[in-house]
Amino acid sequence: MELFILSFGALFSIMNPLGTVPVFVGLTQDNTQKEKGVIAFWTSFNVLIILFISFFLGKYLLIFFGISINSLKIAGGLIIASSGFALLTGKFAEHKGMKRKKVEDDIHKRSEITLTPLAIPMLAGPGTISLLITYNQTYTQSFEVILLIGAMVFTTFLIYLILKSAHLIVMKMGASGINGLSRIIGFLVISIGVEYIVSAVIYLVKSHFLI
Repeated sequence: MELFILSFGALFSIMNPLGTVPVFVGLTQDNTQKEKGVIAFWTSFNVLIILFISFFLGKYLLIFFGISINSLKIAGGLIIASSGFALLTGKFAEHKGMKRKKVEDDIHKRSEITLTPLAIPMLAGPGTISLLITYNQTYTQSFEVILLIGAMVFTTFLIYLILKSAHLIVMKMGASGINGLSRIIGFLVISIGVEYIVSAVIYLVKSHFLI
């Protein structure tokens, strides 16, 4: 159960669906309530597929490119920490490559937004993908894999609920409330990134002195 809580907390913090709420509202302002619910569902579904692909197939990328798990931890930790800094400074959308003008122009050119920009890169970005590849290499027991799958499913279910209620959340919390909460989450995300870097560095140092 501890692994479930740990993985869920990490996934939810790094993906930060609350930070995606303003973008979702902006992209769906001309849609009906039913259409918004459908978009929220397929966005969450796409996110879940991306999480599964990252978790189950990501290790083959490591093998193909000859990347060690500790190198991935350091690189992923840097990406995760940079996402946290973006949340702290209120530049999460820009960090994800989502400039407001670009989003407004893009929405008129593309009817399908559930995969991109919502699922990728807003929710399942490089930080999330590297985290899941690390989990796959770290937790290999059957019950651990089941717990991680449960955490991924539960996280995407919450993402669906949050996106479906996005317009209500904006009305209740306002932009300042969402930004304030995102900054708190940003601090947690930085801590997660630093933890991955530190654990990898400690392992490498110990291995070096043992040789």
